[in-house]
Amino acid sequence: MPDALLTNRDARRLFLDRHLLLRPGSGPGKGQDLADVLSDLGFVQVDSVNTLARAHDLILWSRRGRYRPQALDRLIARDRSAFEHWTHDAAVIPMGFYPMWRLKFQRDEAHMQSRWLNWRGEGWNTEFDNVLRHIQDNGPASTSDLGGDEPRRSGGWWDWHPSKTALEFLWRSGRLAIRHREGFRKVYDLTERVIPTEHLTTHLPDAEIVDWAMTSALQRLGFATSGELAAFFGIATRDEAKLWCLEALAAGRISEIAVEMADGTPRRSYATPDLMDSVATLPEPSTRIRLLSPFDPALRDRARAERLFGFHYRIEIFVPAPKRRYGYYVFPVLQGDRLIGRVDAKREDDALVIRAFWPEPGIRMGRARLAGLAAEFERLAPFVNVSELRYLPDWLRMSQQA
Repeated sequence: MPDALLTNRDARRLFLDRHLLLRPGSGPGKGQDLADVLSDLGFVQVDSVNTLARAHDLILWSRRGRYRPQALDRLIARDRSAFEHWTHDAAVIPMGFYPMWRLKFQRDEAHMQSRWLNWRGEGWNTEFDNVLRHIQDNGPASTSDLGGDEPRRSGGWWDWHPSKTALEFLWRSGRLAIRHREGFRKVYDLTERVIPTEHLTTHLPDAEIVDWAMTSALQRLGFATSGELAAFFGIATRDEAKLWCLEALAAGRISEIAVEMADGTPRRSYATPDLMDSVATLPEPSTRIRLLSPFDPALRDRARAERLFGFHYRIEIFVPAPKRRYGYYVFPVLQGDRLIGRVDAKREDDALVIRAFWPEPGIRMGRARLAGLAAEFERLAPFVNVSELRYLPDWLRMSQQA
């Protein structure tokens, strides 16, 4: 193994600091401050579930308590300093990254061309010209503006009518862009009418894009395997990531270190040569208890989070209710540099209802920790626009062993 060993405590703190979760955090959560948060994170995942707040909004609020959803809408629709596209999933991405997404557009298009015939069936690509012509002539459009008389099949999330399929393909391949959202519905427009010219006209070689994707991922993760680096933005392939790591290692741009996992085992990872020195400057973690989105960037890679924090987390939306271990949509809870539990909470009318909190094994819920948890719910209430906190009688549960 490499000579340098990053202890588990230091690895957790470094990782959380790169994700803006170690320090208290301040700032207005709008305008340039919000753009800086988005750039530091790399992206925020977009998700439609809204039991408390949508994923992207909760991610940003957990770092900037004064953040409100309208600020992100302005960043995308008015300031044009962010755009929506795909990483591992739908995400809001800094506009400055747009030129690097050209490679992703090409690769996504090739993937869709090869796979969507089996998924959508014959004729899935016949509406492209019609949809482009409609938007060219009539302006921005959403799914409700197109395909009104087109046949639907059996229903369900992925039962897209032909125009919806065309919109999604044209967006994923870069020919359309999301101009704004109405509610949660995407409104598409021609890319050249959405993306600022300086970003739209910038073209970079593929090798430069891959180098940027890998370097930027390592900056945000702190330490990672080649596979983790490739998965961060979803731009570089796994083979490209392996080659980049070998070449960067040979050139002295990165080094190998051992990172101690939660179970004490070392894991070989790549890091920048100055990483170990930067650990010494990390502050003690904030004592605030934070409720996190299930799609928080710090938890997006479930396997990495489990190795690093010893925290096993899975979404149970698609698990039948009688078989759920915790609940439909349960939020991880962070304190300091540890994930201390998970909470089942939802917005009901004018109340934030705390249905259950499960502490992790070994976490004692003393008076101070309970007060910290209550303080987080009180901070959350105005953000989700409720005026009452309501705790169910049996809300504090025992730990559930994995």
